Amino acid sequence: QVQLVESGGGLVQTGGSLSLSCEPSRNIYSFDHMGWYRQAPGKQREVVATLTASGLPVYADAVKGRFTISRNNAKNTLHLHMNTLKPEDTAVYYCNAYSRVNYWGQGTQVTVSS
Repeated sequence: QVQLVESGGGLVQTGGSLSLSCEPSRNIYSFDHMGWYRQAPGKQREVVATLTASGLPVYADAVKGRFTISRNNAKNTLHLHMNTLKPEDTAVYYCNAYSRVNYWGQGTQVTVSS
């Protein structure tokens, strides 16, 4: 059973920055792709950014130019660096990894105050 352990998140003011980290229980390159999703209260879970095994990033339009997805090969971790945060970025953020099936982290809260 694959586990994804997330860290980071918290409370930040509008315009601030936060970083999230995700550490999978097996080699990061064993997944076809990994990414970050978010779910705001009363809304469906949506993709934020994904990263293929070859390193190709894809971003949702709402976060392009503000968020950066990356991985640290030495630490076997996935990261999401979030800049110029807006109140509408407030949500629970989930790490995702796909290898025949989807694996999910437990989620971490990001709250952006106006």
